[in-house]
Amino acid sequence: MKPKPENVESAKRKAALEAVKHVTNHAIVGLGSGSTAAIAIAAIGERIRSENLKVLGVPTSTQAFMLAVKQGIPITTLEEHPVIDVTIDGADQVDPNLNLIKGMGAALAREKIVAAASKLNIIVADETKKVETLGEKAHPVPVEVLPFAVPLVERRIERLGGKPVLREGTGKLGPVITDNGNMVLDVVFGVIGDPMVLEMRLKMIPGVVETGLFVGLADVAIFGSASGVAKVERKRKP
Repeated sequence: MKPKPENVESAKRKAALEAVKHVTNHAIVGLGSGSTAAIAIAAIGERIRSENLKVLGVPTSTQAFMLAVKQGIPITTLEEHPVIDVTIDGADQVDPNLNLIKGMGAALAREKIVAAASKLNIIVADETKKVETLGEKAHPVPVEVLPFAVPLVERRIERLGGKPVLREGTGKLGPVITDNGNMVLDVVFGVIGDPMVLEMRLKMIPGVVETGLFVGLADVAIFGSASGVAKVERKRKP
């Protein structure tokens, strides 16, 4: 039975508010994209107003940038601050080793860059995002692709056993275009036995910009549920 939408929203909020406790004064904060990260951005804004918290945010998408500005979070860039203290972001699937599928919001490339630049990467999600193996329930892996390369990438992905579908926009005709000017293929591979191997094979295809497989990039996952929050931690390899 699927949880009620109001229960899911409550669980997301619990996870996001717990994650924001890790944001300290004068921190450089990576601001993730998506609905759960949006709650965290709003909570950081509230701390700025109520606690006079001093932080600088590095947004991972236009959506995150606009939310940060609305919440009064000062913005910076990786050029100015190449090392990020903490990033708070969501995920579409999380396995027991904290490997992730991300990118249903089409911000996967910038999200991965910010995650890689972060000392502490916190993933916030409701408990429905937990899986035993990535790719369960025919969940797709988003792949960001240069528009010129889409036909080639589709054929190469099919050779790997994937079923690619070009993501179409809603409210407009035509494909989704990322903040980087690229297109997104949503690829169903089925259950993914070794996400690192699949990640490397996809990245070897000319024209692939980035994949939604985040392997070894998360330090902490905070899952919200009706009963509270559960925290899972893994030490990243240096």
